[in-house]
Amino acid sequence: MTSPFRDGLARVRVPATSANLGPGYDSFGLALGLYDNVEAAVTGTGGIRVQVTGEGAQRVRRDASHLVAKTMATAFGRMDVPVPSFDLSCTNRIPHGRGLGSSSAAIVSGLVLARALVVDGGERLGDESLMSLASELEGHPDNVAPCFYGGFTIAWSPSGRADDARALRLEPHPDVAAVVFVPSASLSTRKARGMMPDSVPHADASFNVSRAGLLVAALTARPDLLFDATADRLHQNYREPAYAASMALVHDLRDHRGVAATISGAGPTVIALTTSDRAAEIADLGGALGTGQVLTPDTTGATLVPPRSDG
Repeated sequence: MTSPFRDGLARVRVPATSANLGPGYDSFGLALGLYDNVEAAVTGTGGIRVQVTGEGAQRVRRDASHLVAKTMATAFGRMDVPVPSFDLSCTNRIPHGRGLGSSSAAIVSGLVLARALVVDGGERLGDESLMSLASELEGHPDNVAPCFYGGFTIAWSPSGRADDARALRLEPHPDVAAVVFVPSASLSTRKARGMMPDSVPHADASFNVSRAGLLVAALTARPDLLFDATADRLHQNYREPAYAASMALVHDLRDHRGVAATISGAGPTVIALTTSDRAAEIADLGGALGTGQVLTPDTTGATLVPPRSDG
């Protein structure tokens, strides 16, 4: 019987992402030029072997329960092929639990790798199906969409379910840059979500609708509008007790420096959206959170790349 699997190594590069971007709660996401590199090969040795270096290496599991490995197993099942034995190697640069999409990167890399290892994987798991499965596994689409597609994405679900996610990719304006201030402490997305109220004032919802519409224009065509466009009344203030130092920086940057700063995803990372000519200056304004890291938007998303020549 012909094997359904390809020989050799598959390798994928997946970007960090920032979700919400201020007003776009659970909808907007931006891919950033900071990457995990993950590679896998089907083996005949039996079992699943996992190697991890870089961010989170001391804390993550190194067996079939590792998030990338578990995601690959789910993808093989969706493609109706048996879960093979495989070797998995992860080189992580995206900080874990900081609001930069590390779990989405793991999920997307697992799905893309599994699809690449199946001979007709692209037919069995098309891009829209992969996107919906990634959202189902993550629980929401705002990080998985830019991780998979790159660029600036708007995600939604026609049915309201995570497993029915769709996404529209837009090209960020070439002058847009991001500065991320990454605290040493982590914060779980579940804890951050648990701090949200069941309802918000109508005026606050209306405020965010206008700013979300403006942010689409600011990120794609009018970077000069980024400050007004990143204002939020829907989620950050409710979660401020979980990341007081981060919100103190957001307030300082916005109130005293005129910088379009916001919490990245569930936090506690602060992201400042700016233009390339101001990024280095803003990176020095992190105060207690230290010097920021300047990143350009990623425009390629999850990308299969040739295996390393060094083996």
